[in-house]
Amino acid sequence: MRRRELLAILGATVALPLVARAQPDLPIVAVLVPGPAKNAEDRIVAIRQGMREAGLTEGINFTFAWRYADGVFDRLPALALELAALKPRVIIASAAAAPVAHKMLPDLPLVFTSYAADPIKAGFAESYVHPGGHATGNVMSAVGGEQALTGKRFNLFKELVPDLKALGFIGSSSLLATIELNALQSVAGQLAFSVVRHEVRGLDDVEAAVSASMRDGVDALYVSGEPLLYNNMRRVLPLVMAPGKPTVGTYPEWGRAGLLMSYSADLIDDFRRAGIYAAKILGGEKPANLPIEQASKFVLVLNLKTAKALGVTAPDRLLAVADEVIES
Repeated sequence: MRRRELLAILGATVALPLVARAQPDLPIVAVLVPGPAKNAEDRIVAIRQGMREAGLTEGINFTFAWRYADGVFDRLPALALELAALKPRVIIASAAAAPVAHKMLPDLPLVFTSYAADPIKAGFAESYVHPGGHATGNVMSAVGGEQALTGKRFNLFKELVPDLKALGFIGSSSLLATIELNALQSVAGQLAFSVVRHEVRGLDDVEAAVSASMRDGVDALYVSGEPLLYNNMRRVLPLVMAPGKPTVGTYPEWGRAGLLMSYSADLIDDFRRAGIYAAKILGGEKPANLPIEQASKFVLVLNLKTAKALGVTAPDRLLAVADEVIES
């Protein structure tokens, strides 16, 4: 090999790292999650899927910065500020993390996901169609709001428990639990059952609330989807299942873990759509012009293992429409 050619090759080899270092930093997509990382693995996958569907590749077009509060919501403000220090282009915040991100980082484009409350009343946006500010995303309720979703859930549940007369509500006074309770009380009147509530202020109150519900003669228990209970599912589940009553909850994880039935918006699809919106914002679109999306995909989980233990027979019609049937 000629000396001139060798020098050219060596020069190019040495120059490569310098070129790489000279490239501008990739834009950061921040993600703030109220729960632990182990509970969010499938949702992380969904965000990545949404970004890919929108034509962006992690490590080439953008990079992620993740923060998890591990169920300790008091940590969320500090974690939001940690993310802000990284100067992200957009932040994705789920559930209870969304209002914190909106308050702490008002000028940063926000994509909220799996949000249960009304984003207009929460001050996130001016309207669903034209958000008009720095925030957009998706909400868990369908057209008709939480009451319509709750009505569908309990029409299905009454096919499993047709003699339901009194339902025990296990939940705190958090925003999400209150929204669920209000919708449930409205639906209960239409479906001819009453709601018995014993407030849960912390995890140590769950067992007492369940026991009090049993003394009140409830026929079944409803477990709120609020983060306090969801993020501590392993601790909560044995307590609500111990009395041997039919149980119903919101998110698919509850049904998979042991509740007789769960029905809710498909949270995985919510996170996927959040990824798509984050990609659009990276591409130059404004949150103000991206309509807030309502849930359009739902998941019904029936746990036949639990049904067998309770002596409950799932009707064929319900089995036919279930998205997931847990048999072992």
